Amino acid sequence: MYNEINLDSIDLTTAPPEKEPSRQYYFMAKCREWIKEFKKKNNRCPTAYVQTFGCQMNARDSEKILGIFKCIGYEEADSEEADLVLFNTCTVRENANLKLYGRIGQLKKYKKKNPNMIIILCGCMMQEKQAVDKIRRSYQNVDIIFGTHNIFKLAQLLAMKLLDESGNNKMIIDIWEKSTEIVEELPTERKYSFKSGVNIMFGCNNFCSYCIVPYVRGRERSRKPEDIINEIENLVADGVVEVMLLGQNVNSYGKNLDNPISFTELLRRVENIEGLKRIRFMTSHPKDLSDELIEFMGQSEKLCHHLHLPLQSGSSRLLEIMNRHYTKESYLKLVDKIKKAVPDIAITTDIITGFPGETEDDFKETLDVIEKAEYDSAFTFIYSKRTGTPAASMQNQISDEVIKERFERLLKVVQDTSAKKAAQSVGKITDVLVEEKNAQEEGFVTGRTGQNYLVHFKGDKSLIGKIVPVKLCESRGFYYYGERC
Repeated sequence: MYNEINLDSIDLTTAPPEKEPSRQYYFMAKCREWIKEFKKKNNRCPTAYVQTFGCQMNARDSEKILGIFKCIGYEEADSEEADLVLFNTCTVRENANLKLYGRIGQLKKYKKKNPNMIIILCGCMMQEKQAVDKIRRSYQNVDIIFGTHNIFKLAQLLAMKLLDESGNNKMIIDIWEKSTEIVEELPTERKYSFKSGVNIMFGCNNFCSYCIVPYVRGRERSRKPEDIINEIENLVADGVVEVMLLGQNVNSYGKNLDNPISFTELLRRVENIEGLKRIRFMTSHPKDLSDELIEFMGQSEKLCHHLHLPLQSGSSRLLEIMNRHYTKESYLKLVDKIKKAVPDIAITTDIITGFPGETEDDFKETLDVIEKAEYDSAFTFIYSKRTGTPAASMQNQISDEVIKERFERLLKVVQDTSAKKAAQSVGKITDVLVEEKNAQEEGFVTGRTGQNYLVHFKGDKSLIGKIVPVKLCESRGFYYYGERC
């Protein structure tokens, strides 16, 4: 791991190594030499600000990015008025792109005050050619752009910028269309000391007709199980009690390995890690959720009783057009099977309204699934046209007025159903992993149940990172007030 490597011991008079991650540690050492000179001239450390947009995968990538910056010698900043600003972008919906353009524009005022400020863009949006072309034309204040496949090259790209003596300030763009490479053992700066995300695979092979992810994240690539286990063992040794296994579709894990194993088999191996208390995973595709996995969820002593199972639509007709490979009926049977195996399971979901061709009857089918599945919560989205996906060129795009009206109805049904479900747990005692002091209420802490509900209760910072029994006294829909037992 990076904290076992002395960057000052690396011989920078030689050519950089060819193999990763040694090559990147060489460039980290190069950058560190620049940092030392910066500190001499300015009597301070340079600062870096990392802003993450999007999903858990992006959040985990940002921990790796921040780990590289800290290894080099940057101090983390809490605002965009820093020496280096990096935006890790999302492109699932169009408004994410528009927000980013606005944020880049706002950085001009900071760069005017600090001409040596470095602006870096990475993540899913940078895999879209039209987005990169627009940035190249209209946002000359950006210094470095890279995508989702070569995050591990950050130190090398930064060294190119920091050590460039040509004075041309040319924008560095390094976008890979695809990659099969997975680079292990790079620095990571975790947000929490007691829990961590762990990538088990990258990319997606599903090609849902509305989704840009396979185009920007690439095809499925699974990490070797021994690398995953080794990472989790090291995390546990460092005080982690809960891990979240991450992938665009974790149920597909292991299929492309030289020695294939199932996701359930990986979970069994993770379960056996001594000292680990809780296991979560995100996200599951209904078409790949096996009976083997459901059975294991009912037997496991460490697997949290929370399952995120994206629905997207309750209309079998639309699900076929979406290329989801299940029907309304098969989805509801799956939900029923899960609840029988794990009676106290919390099921959450994703739902889209306004997909091209959605009729009122299609929409009512979605509402029917919500009421029958009794979701604990749902992420609700208005369909966003993404260039390059099949749905973007479909006929019968829905008007904004109809979408707005349906979205409001959808939100109400979701909120009513979730509140009803949450109320059923009032009075129960459950284990809560305490995550932080409550920012709004003095003398309170906030944590999560195994079902992923937030709970606020009286306590102090000494409880952070501990799992404690709490009685759920009052439900507020998406969170509870409780009392420590």
